[in-house]
Amino acid sequence: MNKFKFIKFYACMLLLFAGVSVYAQNNVIDEVVWVVGDEAILKSDVENERLNAQYENRHFDGDPYCVIPEELAIQKLYLHQAEIDSVMVSDQEVIQEVEQRIAWLADQIGSKEKMEEYYNKSYTQIREMLRENVKSQKTVVQMQQKIVGDIKLTPAEVRNYFSKLPQDSIPFIPTQVEVQIITQEPKISEEEIERVKSQLREYADRVNKGETSFSTLARFYSEDPGTARRGGEGGFTGRGELVPEFANVVFNLTDTKKVSKVFETEFGYHIAQLIEKRGDRVNYRHILLRPKVDQKDIDAALARLDSIADDIRKNKFTFDDAATWISQDKDTRNNHGLLANPQSSTSRFEMQQLAGLISQDVAKVVENMQIGEISKPFTMINSKGKQVCAIVKLKNRIDGHKATITEDYQRLKAMVTAKRSEEKLQKWIVEKQKNTYVRINPDWRNCDFKYPGWIKN
Repeated sequence: MNKFKFIKFYACMLLLFAGVSVYAQNNVIDEVVWVVGDEAILKSDVENERLNAQYENRHFDGDPYCVIPEELAIQKLYLHQAEIDSVMVSDQEVIQEVEQRIAWLADQIGSKEKMEEYYNKSYTQIREMLRENVKSQKTVVQMQQKIVGDIKLTPAEVRNYFSKLPQDSIPFIPTQVEVQIITQEPKISEEEIERVKSQLREYADRVNKGETSFSTLARFYSEDPGTARRGGEGGFTGRGELVPEFANVVFNLTDTKKVSKVFETEFGYHIAQLIEKRGDRVNYRHILLRPKVDQKDIDAALARLDSIADDIRKNKFTFDDAATWISQDKDTRNNHGLLANPQSSTSRFEMQQLAGLISQDVAKVVENMQIGEISKPFTMINSKGKQVCAIVKLKNRIDGHKATITEDYQRLKAMVTAKRSEEKLQKWIVEKQKNTYVRINPDWRNCDFKYPGWIKN
């Protein structure tokens, strides 16, 4: 143990045996509850994790004041090993995640001011707390991956695992569907486009003249629900995280007091304002407006799709060909209109996933369709927030069933892989406990720990 670590360890031990770690004008403001190696776990660390869990709707399997410090202790074991093995995460990864979490918290709690009140910390302190948390979490994940390594399973091993599962442990696979889609965007009149552009130019003029703030206008008028509540603020973002048209504008802004010209993306029309640049990342505000679609243009698009569907049913061409050459959904047309499930990297969706990841309108239409059937045309809001018209074809339906090795091999393989990984990590933790100094405040020992080896006789 080097000199610095020894001093740090000795300080932690003095604080733990004293029972109180920090005083301010004779008032206790924090307390050391665990020491793992030469690292202290403070009561405030536990409280911060408990507050985060509340907003993430996380439920603990047991007393949070037992579960959380043990989780933090396990994290300390991984971080110590990561330091030994020189496992590190990049600052860019950490910053990106912190900005996303800050934005999410502010959105959930209501504002930056309410977030400061909730945590009883300044905005800067909250950001630093999240930075440390994110860096630790990402480092732990990398360390776990290194410990687990590349688990390779043969089909025989998966079959053997499945054959030994009790009947009541065989997973039930909900009904899954595979769906193809063709979309058409209703035509928008030039008058409506000009109305939207004119409105955005007016907002920009008002900000540039100092009549009002950009954030105030964004809160009232922006049609981007993800940023409007934050005054249009997007948070620090890399160029690759933005659509090219948007990135080209915000990364070329230089004056924080000026507003960009009106520009178009696949989401609609925008104006933007620079907040700050940090290296290859930029923080910005923007206002999004979408032109309104006239009902006659929606009806025209629905009629065209109805005609296309009728021609497919008459075998004039296939749904695959129509999706490839006619559909305006660029995310699916190169795959014959087949929707992809981003969670499973397959084309199969459970009905709940189809509603949540794609569209409730699509799920509602598909629910009672037969395999091979083509729907009537309907309207929906696409992933870009635009109203579009669509027809869908139910390519396949796999009814809910208990998993079988033939039908659900990949899912069962993933189960076995996860089990093997968990076994490796549990074994590593137990061995690491044996060789790590651990001291727990007596008031925090009365727990049914997942790993009993923390308290050594």
